[in-house]
Amino acid sequence: MDYVKRNRQIANSYYNLGLEKAKIRDLTGAVECLKRSLRFDKYQMDARNLLGLIFYEMGETADALTQWVISMNLRPKDNPADHYLEEIQRKSGQLERESQMIRTYNQALWHAQNNNADLAVLQLARVVDSNPHFVKAHILLALIYMAREDYVKAGKSLYRVLQIDKNNPKAQWYMSIVKQNTGREEVEKKKLKNAFSHRQMQDDDIIIPPAYKENTGWGSILNITAGLIIGMLVIFFLVMPANTKSLNTAHNQELISYSQKLSDLNQQLTAKTEEYDSLKVHADEMEAQLSSIESDNQAVIDQYQAIIHILQAYRGDDLMTVAQLYTTLDAALITDSSVLEIVNAITQDMTTNGYQTLEDLGTASWNGGNLEGAIPYYEKSLEVKPDNTAAMYLLGRVYQELGNTEQANQWFGTIIDQYPESSQAEQAREARGY
Repeated sequence: MDYVKRNRQIANSYYNLGLEKAKIRDLTGAVECLKRSLRFDKYQMDARNLLGLIFYEMGETADALTQWVISMNLRPKDNPADHYLEEIQRKSGQLERESQMIRTYNQALWHAQNNNADLAVLQLARVVDSNPHFVKAHILLALIYMAREDYVKAGKSLYRVLQIDKNNPKAQWYMSIVKQNTGREEVEKKKLKNAFSHRQMQDDDIIIPPAYKENTGWGSILNITAGLIIGMLVIFFLVMPANTKSLNTAHNQELISYSQKLSDLNQQLTAKTEEYDSLKVHADEMEAQLSSIESDNQAVIDQYQAIIHILQAYRGDDLMTVAQLYTTLDAALITDSSVLEIVNAITQDMTTNGYQTLEDLGTASWNGGNLEGAIPYYEKSLEVKPDNTAAMYLLGRVYQELGNTEQANQWFGTIIDQYPESSQAEQAREARGY
């Protein structure tokens, strides 16, 4: 069988499985299936778009934008991702609110790590009010409540997470700890046991003997009298000595029972202390991982926004905006290979054609009589290609024409000192007067 066709079939199978899991709100399972689908076929547009939607549902806006931008570049036409990106951009201040929410979350994380839990709780409360589906914020809030032994509030936060993503492994693990400390686990076990056990006899149930004979008259009187006499004898000879011995034994057993309970409680206290220490270490490790993952979210969002604006500027032939945004790009923050291909293509275009186009725009502005308007074009050309001696010379000549001799001589001096072998070096000497 053709390997490409087989990979596509496997990718479609994983996509269908991820779609089913998403329908029942198993978002963690859906994410795993969709990522596997994209490993077999990165062009599986439906899987990538659905993965972006799930990330957005869980409050991971940066990851959602990543998937949709990649999807748009793999298939620019008839792609639902275009609608998703447009919806986010259409909402006034949506990206700014998302950025502010991430900054607030990172501040809360920092406060939690520095033993300022009260301020962290206040900031996280604002975050979850702004975005009730931000799973990581709910989990961090639950961890802080657990550290403060407020298991009821922790359970409420974890319950919200499980409503969004019912199989979230972190939420399930922390919820099991909450149930242990609130007694909810024992209640659920008893309910389950009663549901599958036989009916027990109640206090008001009556057992009817197989035969019953009613006695009347003298027979009843004799039976009552004999019973009273036998009862008195039993009490005097058997019950009273046995009762005294039983009281002494019960007292001794009660002392032993109290001692055993005290020992058990001490052991439970030691176990709970060790469990709390272990949980705190685990929580610190998890928070450290969350901090390392989330610390660069704002910078990553800014980079993807810049890429989107660059592509839009290209479509509108706004090379000035393209060059301005290009100078703010940091390719080191982008790890996705598909997005890096876009960045590399933009870099190649700017270093081969873009700087020259900006220089030509500056010259056209100069020729049109707008000397001051030519300066930004030459400066942007130099930002894209810092060793463009032609733009340096033209920029110096513009300043010279404007009467700014000091600024003009600085640019002529840069060419003469740093690029003495260039074709503009002699022109710069003549313009400077030596």
